[in-house]
Amino acid sequence: MKNQRVIHGRTITPQDVTVIRELLQEHPNWSRRRLSQEVCALWNWRNAKDQLRDMACRTVLLRLHRDDEIVLPTPCHNGNNERRHCTVSQPPYHTTPINAPLCALTPLHFVIPRPNSSEDHLFKYLMQRYHYLGFKHVPGQNMRYLALDRVGRPVACLLFAAAAWKVAARDQFIGWAPATRESNLVFITNNARFLILPWINVKCLASHILSKMNRCIRFDWLEKYGHPVHLLETFVDRSRYRGVCYRAANWINLGTTLGRTRNDRLHHIQSAIKDVYVYPLSKHFRRKLC
Repeated sequence: MKNQRVIHGRTITPQDVTVIRELLQEHPNWSRRRLSQEVCALWNWRNAKDQLRDMACRTVLLRLHRDDEIVLPTPCHNGNNERRHCTVSQPPYHTTPINAPLCALTPLHFVIPRPNSSEDHLFKYLMQRYHYLGFKHVPGQNMRYLALDRVGRPVACLLFAAAAWKVAARDQFIGWAPATRESNLVFITNNARFLILPWINVKCLASHILSKMNRCIRFDWLEKYGHPVHLLETFVDRSRYRGVCYRAANWINLGTTLGRTRNDRLHHIQSAIKDVYVYPLSKHFRRKLC
């Protein structure tokens, strides 16, 4: 059994692993979700809004399972199948080409879609239909924005989700140690999707939207999850884009990724090289993250 380590901000001891093994032995019919909830309750592991940190606990359990320290029950759903891929019927929306100066669209209105609302349905459809990466089920903490122009026409969609586990350029820029990174990664969010709808041709619109997001997401995140975010990050596929809108919105280019993926545990998976951009949300972000 390994010595204690920090996973998702919580110190996991050999005694914790023993307790989880005992729960698995005593309750062989529990699902992974039930096990996670019971472990959270046992640890009194809660977020700033006093809610059980179920998804973080599932990550801990999965890490222990992959390290052969526990054996989890078979998942009830295949995490890589259609449940993660959103199939949405087409909602009504405007597709009339917009070729105008930015001032003709502003002020923009940013909607945070409520689950199962018409705005949520529209957001999912637009992302799935027009973003080159499509749209998948997003686990953990995330924030979605639907940007509307002054008369209510959709012009853009943005998705902020969990930060990348390890990024050499970002981690060097922050200057944190591995244990600190594992504890404080929750205070970074990743701009995982940014879509300007294809019939929109408005100069400076993308950088204008990013500038608005830089100012409002920290308040929206605090309201939704009860804790702040101190740094935004994103990865720009340099084979497709140049990152002009991020630079125009004062994001900082830290260099490039190493061409590895989140699941590349054996250093065998290769992916496209991407430019790494970050945007600090506070003057003393390093002190807060470290």
